[in-house]
Amino acid sequence: MIAILKSGVTESQKNNLLNWLKAQGLDPHVSEGKYQTIIGLIGDTSKIDIDLLCGLEIIESVTRISEPFKYANRRFHPTDTVVEVGIGENKVKIGGGHFAVIAGPCSVESEEQIIAVAKAVKASGATLLRGGAFKPRTSPYDFQGLHGEGLDLLRLARKETGLPIVTEIMSAAHLEMFHDVDLIQVGARNMQNFELLKELGRLKTPILLKRGLANTLKELLMSAEYIMSEGNENVILCERGIRSYDQAYTRNVLDLAAVPMLKELSHLPIIVDPSHATGKSRLVRPMAMAATAAGCDGLIIEVHNDPVHALCDGAQSLTPELFDDVFKKIMSVRAILNEN
Repeated sequence: MIAILKSGVTESQKNNLLNWLKAQGLDPHVSEGKYQTIIGLIGDTSKIDIDLLCGLEIIESVTRISEPFKYANRRFHPTDTVVEVGIGENKVKIGGGHFAVIAGPCSVESEEQIIAVAKAVKASGATLLRGGAFKPRTSPYDFQGLHGEGLDLLRLARKETGLPIVTEIMSAAHLEMFHDVDLIQVGARNMQNFELLKELGRLKTPILLKRGLANTLKELLMSAEYIMSEGNENVILCERGIRSYDQAYTRNVLDLAAVPMLKELSHLPIIVDPSHATGKSRLVRPMAMAATAAGCDGLIIEVHNDPVHALCDGAQSLTPELFDDVFKKIMSVRAILNEN
């Protein structure tokens, strides 16, 4: 249920209403817009007499919401959320017109590798550095990442370049190790790891939530709801492709229609991962440009200084030179969008 307040309502009147709603066992979520104030009601709203609420002098209208996701719902929060990642002069904004490009290797392999890639992608224009310290792999015999050492190398790369770091968490047991990670990624396989999501919801650290391999948009938003309902509203959604029956040519189907649809349903930023979606480096550029044209708030792209010898996902990784070209193409699309 959402209640829209009339213009000119005083702070005292608003607080009296909020206190009354809380006394009814509800959790009111206030969104202050430029022209109106919206109060979203979380909890059992069946006990609220909608006619009584509508009859209050300060209420303009009341609407029941059928969707199970409340905090992530655009009707609760009409303006786009802007998530800030990093600290100080290196802080990056994502959403609400702020576009970000996250780039780096699938997995952190060595100090030389991550420092070289970090410097290269920053020189091209990337604003955040990605790199896997913990790697979920289909086979237990594949490279699983450097774990704690990988996190230390990411911190070193951040110190060298100033780029905020983005890396994937696999278990709530690792939370302490991620205490100073700027943007914690929840991978596709963990999108419905609800206990992990609840733990991440108790942090203030921004969360990058990837869509699962076979999950609907509603399920993605419900996973975001798990995080937000615990108090952490700094959530960024990520479309990374869904399972396909045509894996001979593309790893997944990149659902670009999800971008405008999620923009309609939710106020949260949405970024796109063309690397995991396609699985082929030559497809990254056209899909990155298409995703940008679709209106996403950013991209996450895999870049490796030696893809042929990469320990993880070399086939989908761009060289720094190719990333530089892709970045320029992305910015050319952005320029066209900004003209219109």
